[in-house]
Amino acid sequence: MTKLKAGDKAPNFSAKDEQGNTISLSDYKGKKLVVFFYPKASTPTCTTEACNLRDNYKDLQDKGYEILGVSADSAKRQSNFKNKYDFPYPLLADEDKEVIKAFGVWGEKKFMGRTFDGIHRVTFVIDENGIIEKVIDKVKAKIHTEQILE
Repeated sequence: MTKLKAGDKAPNFSAKDEQGNTISLSDYKGKKLVVFFYPKASTPTCTTEACNLRDNYKDLQDKGYEILGVSADSAKRQSNFKNKYDFPYPLLADEDKEVIKAFGVWGEKKFMGRTFDGIHRVTFVIDENGIIEKVIDKVKAKIHTEQILE
């Protein structure tokens, strides 16, 4: 896993969202962007995290932030996740893991005594010029917006 840190330039990316639209980092030039990576759509912690961002979306927008969720799920699974929970922001279906690997959030994980490769739950706060302002690698799903804004 490569470790991006505050002050680094965010990796440029282009990937399809849940509706098949191409979304790129350059689409957010001049805006603050929160990119949150999550292991799997519709799982309990991922749902809690994404719903916390949904519930606080207006506050985040009022402070100038746009939000983008990313996982390796298919566009169909992302679309079902977004529609079920009414998320107002796009979800990237990064099945080839290009964005995930560019941000360095793919790597070894341990869960219930098992070791495997997967997506680490990490959030990047990127400024208007594409520079990473903050990396949150100990995401607390229930209070994730607070972590972003603190």
